[in-house]
Amino acid sequence: MNDRTVRRVVIVGGGTAGWMAAAVLCRSFPRERLAVTVVQSSEIGTVGVGEATIPPILQLNAQLGLDEDALIRATQGTYKLGIEFRDWGQLGDRYFHPFGSFGADLAGVPFHQHWLRLREGRLTDYSLPARAAYASRFTRPSDDPRSVLSKMSYALHFDAALYADLLRTLALAEGCQRSEGRIVDVRLAAEDGFVKHLVLDDARVIEGDLFIDCSGFRGLLIEEALATGYLDWSHWLPMDRALAVPSEAVAPPAPFTRATAGAGGWRWRIPLQHRVGNGHVYCSAFVDDDSAARALLDGLDSPALGDPRPLRFTTGRRRLSWHRNVVALGLASGFIEPLESTSIHLIQRGIATLMSLFPANGFVPAEVDLYNDLMRRETEAVRDFVILHYKQTRRDDTPFWRTMRGMAVPDSLAQRMEIFANLGRVILEPGELFREASWVAVMLGQGLQPHDHDPAADLLPAEETRASLRRMRDLMHRGVQAMPTHEAFLSGARAA
Repeated sequence: MNDRTVRRVVIVGGGTAGWMAAAVLCRSFPRERLAVTVVQSSEIGTVGVGEATIPPILQLNAQLGLDEDALIRATQGTYKLGIEFRDWGQLGDRYFHPFGSFGADLAGVPFHQHWLRLREGRLTDYSLPARAAYASRFTRPSDDPRSVLSKMSYALHFDAALYADLLRTLALAEGCQRSEGRIVDVRLAAEDGFVKHLVLDDARVIEGDLFIDCSGFRGLLIEEALATGYLDWSHWLPMDRALAVPSEAVAPPAPFTRATAGAGGWRWRIPLQHRVGNGHVYCSAFVDDDSAARALLDGLDSPALGDPRPLRFTTGRRRLSWHRNVVALGLASGFIEPLESTSIHLIQRGIATLMSLFPANGFVPAEVDLYNDLMRRETEAVRDFVILHYKQTRRDDTPFWRTMRGMAVPDSLAQRMEIFANLGRVILEPGELFREASWVAVMLGQGLQPHDHDPAADLLPAEETRASLRRMRDLMHRGVQAMPTHEAFLSGARAA
């Protein structure tokens, strides 16, 4: 055990990761107990393309005391009920991955098993968020479990730079200190190799006990100073480039993200109040940069507001997220493409896990090992879910899709797919981010049809089950009709 008492935390880099960590730390510890400093250089930009989130962001915002209506106003935000996928299973296909659950379990048997048995309507007929998304309606969930509106689940779209500014204002108000400057040297302690202090370009020295690396892909502390190592996952997820460009907001924003598969990657569309965020994630081995830019611009629904901005990356993660007295968050810890909007969530999970194992009285190896194991499992589960979208496809129209379709996948994913292909069963580990409904939505949406359903669903008479499904569909329909439009709900938030 290292008996270094942690009273000074230094966060390297601002952006969403840095200011989120600062805000949580400053809200969680009194100023006299913990000093938090963010070292940030205005000369170094942030990636800032992440504009879509998943439901756990609501918990973080509540923890930080952020009023949601105020957040919507400050970040030009909109609401998100899920993701529409186009052309993934095969050209012309469309399916929706909604937040929340499908229908209701019957006799202790998962809902989707009853649906597989009878195939009454479309699966999304039993998802309130999916039906609301396509009707462009929205409301927050009801606290009354007897109300169908209790089935609502949602997340947010927002301008990531404006969200980081909001977190920065909060952190500074809570006592965080900001040091402007570019780091030119990282000094390690001779006795144990811990980071001792940082040297800025004006010769100032920033000392700390715990350092949080939010320096982006560079990994200034976790990699350049500590040589932690990187696990490359590009053999499963070979997309290595992205282009991002905003376009004009010419229509009321839809309450969902769209992901459209292309010849060698996919394009995103994220509607905000003041603009639409667009991007193209692709594999440079199959698509050249000029072709990728043309595909992005040709696929826009409205005029572009600038030139596409390039980003290069290698999918994977650091071998250790916590090494010595450095914890890496955000892009410094690794990168999984934004297909399921998990980037901000993994930052959030990293912070929450750090808080549960915070080294207040020193660095205990068992706690560091546990943190690394928990974050490894979290990241690998997200990795597998994203790989599923590429592996489970019937597309063979381009070399890219033929390659992805034929690739070997991690054993953990191969097992899950094989089990689902048999009787539609989904086996989850405790605490997994993506729950049963998410796996079912993507597996079925991309054409992985089980050979049969779980025989436990046959215990209910078919007519009784059919009547229950009919009532669920009717209830969902009435629930959607009772909601205001997404635009009307946003207007209320803007006026609050």
